[in-house]
Amino acid sequence: MVDTDKEQYQFFLDETGDHGLSFVDPNFPLFLLAGCLFEENELERLEKEINRFKMSFFNTAEIVLHSRDIRKCEGSFQILFDLKIKESFYKQLNNIISKADFIVIGAGINKEKYIERYGKGAKDPYVISLSFILERLVFCLDSKSPSSLTSIKIEKRGKKEDKQLLDQYNTILERGTYYVTSERLKNKIESFAPFLKKDNIIGLQFADLCAYPLARHIINPKEPYIPFKIIKNKLYCDKNKNYDGYGLKIFP
Repeated sequence: MVDTDKEQYQFFLDETGDHGLSFVDPNFPLFLLAGCLFEENELERLEKEINRFKMSFFNTAEIVLHSRDIRKCEGSFQILFDLKIKESFYKQLNNIISKADFIVIGAGINKEKYIERYGKGAKDPYVISLSFILERLVFCLDSKSPSSLTSIKIEKRGKKEDKQLLDQYNTILERGTYYVTSERLKNKIESFAPFLKKDNIIGLQFADLCAYPLARHIINPKEPYIPFKIIKNKLYCDKNKNYDGYGLKIFP
């Protein structure tokens, strides 16, 4: 049962890049987790707005916004080969994201540097990233209100992978992290559950749309990239508006 006296949030997690350490793509040596934190009311408002946006381009709200498919103009997004449609699509989507009220927390692992430093002792980058994300999520919720709570939703990846991830999450929850105790984690996080892409969950689509721009910024920080500029001011920051190490953790 939800405690109505507490501030309720929802946190959505998605990833970009390969978390395996057996292969490192020199063009994309990064694994990154990105999370988006929403208040319930804003999430409901956004769902209606995104559904209207989808209807205007696809005549259905069942389309799932997927960053890679959009960039590659694949599947339903083949309509973006028409440059006029593409311009209108990006203009409207960027405007929705820009005006939306949510907080972004990302954690990226440079696998080349990570392997170089830790060698065979290197842990799964997914576990490291998740630990960083959960720490900063707790800090962020604490800054909102002592009574704030969140549920976490992620995208399903397969039975084996989902079980491994749940085991990893539970291990972090039981042990705590370097900066956050197990008790603090349990007091802030109500649930952790995977969902299918076809479930068409707006928060997961926002997390997906934020993950790649964060990763691209880390790989090429001097390269101007409009999607990153749009979400930059949504990154969790300290009181001096610094997001390095707060809303965007890069390791090592």
